[in-house]
Amino acid sequence: MLNLQLALKYSTAIFEIAKEENKLVPYGEELAEVRENLFPIPQVRAFFQNPQIQPEAKKELLTKCFKGEVSPVIFNFLMLLVDKRRIGIFDAIEEEYRRLSNRARGIIIADVTTARGISKQQQSQLQKKLASITNKKVQLRLHENKEIIGGVIVKIGDKRIDGSVAGKLESMRQQLMTAQN
Repeated sequence: MLNLQLALKYSTAIFEIAKEENKLVPYGEELAEVRENLFPIPQVRAFFQNPQIQPEAKKELLTKCFKGEVSPVIFNFLMLLVDKRRIGIFDAIEEEYRRLSNRARGIIIADVTTARGISKQQQSQLQKKLASITNKKVQLRLHENKEIIGGVIVKIGDKRIDGSVAGKLESMRQQLMTAQN
């Protein structure tokens, strides 16, 4: 719980700076780049989360990886996170920043699950349909799950639309079970 509160505090701070400088998207892309290039590696994650490793060593690694690759604001933000011993919650900070940025730009995320991937044309059609339903810009986050057999499941916030074959079969099974009792 404390980590989430801290992540919100730091993400809000960098969000406010980005908004003030009109750089919500560029800073968001840089934060995502740091997350994608550094934190998926378990050894690197352990390195940054280890309190016994000196901050100077952490800063040195970040400098080698990102100095000149990201804007000075984002680089200084990373250094601040090391100084404040918060670099270990970077994933949560970046995720919260993305949520704040999306909300400010009127974007919602739709988690779309299909049995197999969908084409760019199908993605575009689905995006337009969801945008017309929600009256917001929609970004798709695609997932594959062969267990749904076919069709699609869309989740936006706490709303779930199940148009999958597996979902329809389960619904029919429930109806049959209810009819038998």
